[in-house]
Amino acid sequence: MGLAPAAHGANRTGRMFTGDRSGDWLYAALHRAGLASLPTSTCRDDGQRLEHVRITAAVHCAPPGNKPTTEESRECAHWLSEELRAIEPSVRVIVPLGGIAWSATLSVLRTGGWEAPRGRFGHGARMMATSPTGRRVDVIGSYHPSQQNTFTGRLTEAMLDDVLARVREAAGLPGPGIERPYRGATPL
Repeated sequence: MGLAPAAHGANRTGRMFTGDRSGDWLYAALHRAGLASLPTSTCRDDGQRLEHVRITAAVHCAPPGNKPTTEESRECAHWLSEELRAIEPSVRVIVPLGGIAWSATLSVLRTGGWEAPRGRFGHGARMMATSPTGRRVDVIGSYHPSQQNTFTGRLTEAMLDDVLARVREAAGLPGPGIERPYRGATPL
C-alpha cells in the first residue's frame, strides 16, 4: 500500500506507481522478486502483470505537495475498508510503504474488526493481524520508494529486496526464478 497516486504518475496513467520514479523502484523490485512480469510500468497497457500482488493507496486522490491531510485520509478510509473486505479471503501479507500507509493500514484493520497490535512503523517492522474470521495476516513495513528515500540511501535496492523476500516467505510463495504458471492477478 502506497501513500497516494502521484500527480504525474498514477493520477496521470491510471495505475498505481506507474510513470514515476517511485514506481520505477517498486516495479523493478517486484520483478526481481518474481511478482511482476516486467521490471518497468509505464502505462496501463504496457503488458505489466502482477502475480499475487494488489497495489493500492491510503489516499485515493493526488494531494498537494504529496502530503495528504488528516481529512483526506479520513475521507478515503472507506475505499480502503471496502478493498480490504473484498480481498480478505485471500490476502496473506500487507506491505505499507511508509509511515502514513502503515498508520492507515492499522486504522482500517481495527475499524474493520481486525485485531492488530499497536506496532510502530519502521523499515522491516512486522506484526500479525487477525481478521474477524480468525485469519492471520502479516503486516510488513517498508520505507516508501520515494526519491527522498532512494536518493539519500535511506532505502536501497537490497533493503526493498529483503522486505519482498520476507513477504514471499510469509505468503508461502516459492522463491523467484522457480517456474510457476501465471495465475491471472488483475493488474492495477
